[in-house]
Amino acid sequence: MNNLVHERTARHIRGPGLRRALIGGARWVIADRETLNRINVFPVADGDTGSNLAFTLGSVLSGTLSRRVAGVGELLRRVGEDAIDGGRGNSGAILAQFLTGTAAGIGDCVTVAPGQFALAVRAGAQSAREAVAEPREGTILSVISAFADALEPALDVHDIKAWFVAALVAARKALAHTPQQLPVLLKAGVVDAGAQGFVDLLEGIGAYLGGESGARMAPRGGEAEPAMADGHEELADADPTHRWCSECLLLGKDLELSALRAAVMQLGASCVVVAGSATRVRLHAHVAGPQALFELAARFGRVESTKADDMHAQARTAADGRSVAVITDSSADLPAGVAEALNIHVVPLRLNFGEQDYLDKIGLSPAQFYAKLRDGNVLPRTSQPPPGDFRRQFEFLLSHHPAVVYVGVARAVSGTIQSAETAAQRGAPQRTFIVDSANAAGGQALLAIAAAEAARCGEDAAGIVARLDALRPQTLTWAMTRDLTMAVRGGRLPAWSRSLVLALGLTPIARIKPSGKLSLSAGLFGRHRLPERFARHVARRVDRRRRWRVIVGHCDAAADGELLRDSLRTLLDCEQAWLVETGPAIGAHAGPGTLVVSLQPVERQAASRIGSTDA
Repeated sequence: MNNLVHERTARHIRGPGLRRALIGGARWVIADRETLNRINVFPVADGDTGSNLAFTLGSVLSGTLSRRVAGVGELLRRVGEDAIDGGRGNSGAILAQFLTGTAAGIGDCVTVAPGQFALAVRAGAQSAREAVAEPREGTILSVISAFADALEPALDVHDIKAWFVAALVAARKALAHTPQQLPVLLKAGVVDAGAQGFVDLLEGIGAYLGGESGARMAPRGGEAEPAMADGHEELADADPTHRWCSECLLLGKDLELSALRAAVMQLGASCVVVAGSATRVRLHAHVAGPQALFELAARFGRVESTKADDMHAQARTAADGRSVAVITDSSADLPAGVAEALNIHVVPLRLNFGEQDYLDKIGLSPAQFYAKLRDGNVLPRTSQPPPGDFRRQFEFLLSHHPAVVYVGVARAVSGTIQSAETAAQRGAPQRTFIVDSANAAGGQALLAIAAAEAARCGEDAAGIVARLDALRPQTLTWAMTRDLTMAVRGGRLPAWSRSLVLALGLTPIARIKPSGKLSLSAGLFGRHRLPERFARHVARRVDRRRRWRVIVGHCDAAADGELLRDSLRTLLDCEQAWLVETGPAIGAHAGPGTLVVSLQPVERQAASRIGSTDA
């Protein structure tokens, strides 16, 4: 029995054996994550339950389970804390609360009799149910309860393996019953994905014990394909006001979980899970605006590890995983509707004003950013996404696509590429392709668009990377700013440059060099008709015989942006000319009033392009 107990007659569970059993269970779930993603249709068909459970248990594996812990109580307490800290998704938060509740039932015991352990598991099951604002039968909650109820708390357990397997059989039966409890599962022909993930955890523990683990529950594998197709349809019927699957970690003293849960429900959220203890809480909810959730949580404690996933984008991926997935970061100024049309995924940069943190373009829109920039005395700071943000996205996308191509902001100006590379190395590096755009803003967006169009045409990852390598030196970006103050304060330009342009009465123009760095390249004397003169400056430096795609970005200067775009249309053969509001990645350093132009030549024979409507 692999040291889970002292001896068959001792009937006490020990920490080292329980640790190895949990390692086996966690690995079993992680190995099955792609199937769990494919059968995920409830509560929303966003196809990420497997990735979320894998991320949650991966945090436990790399944390407490990677070290020796002598006592059962200490082991489970630390496992619960790791699961709370690393919990992802609805099922991940519920599982984290189950582990935390079980640990509370064990207390500080070094070894535990099976009967005591069974009572603690029942307390964990009740704790998990109480963490969910609106619990539903036919989910992971039902299977956890079935397992806990079947785990016999008798004091005279002589055979740990048989004792555990009997409860595992009850969990399997409860899993098989989930389609009868939730019509959406019956329609898709699958069991609940979160419930299956919990049974996977038990199967791995059973395999460690040497017990009969049994066949995996059907329908699985190829039989799950109908769920993938139905999932997109189910999401189309879902409440569009709950688009964002949002989470954060809340730290403090004497945190009031019930009060927090009630406040989140008053916000109009759905799928609310408040898991944890009085000192650390994992908050999960589906909301219309993630920042409102995070600001509400900040009234209760310190908010960390914010995350918001676009469930509509996830559902598109789950519905059609035939092509290579394309992902970029929020430095790219994608025109409105393009990400949806081409299924481009975006990892948000982090942004803060003082102590207030935001997710770029999710927690704070560009318009809101510039309003705060003009009104506040605190300069904003941007920071790269942590590797965990990329790893979670990569794992999810690779569970639905053969490969992922990430088009990142220039390595020369940001460490974002390094975060993505770190995440790729920890996952599936042979299927994850990292491309340095050597650009930003509209230029980075144009390269991401080109990659997504190639993916939609059936190009493989190597072909897409080759296409981007060819387009990168031809994708050009200029920026014109009326004031260099923020660029100098942010360290993007030397201090002498501001003094020089002021003395000469210049409006400086900078260009992104092939290395990805921004440097001053020219200037316009005077202040009259600057957008039109900037357009002529750009047009003189490109081949007017070619056809171009253009993205014009403005930093809280829409009227100037429109003049610039319209002038470029008269000077160049533009297949498309989009107008976008440039985000904080540029605006935090260049300041309001800045205009950005990015251009990319069009291959006339290229197919499967997005519509020519300008925005």
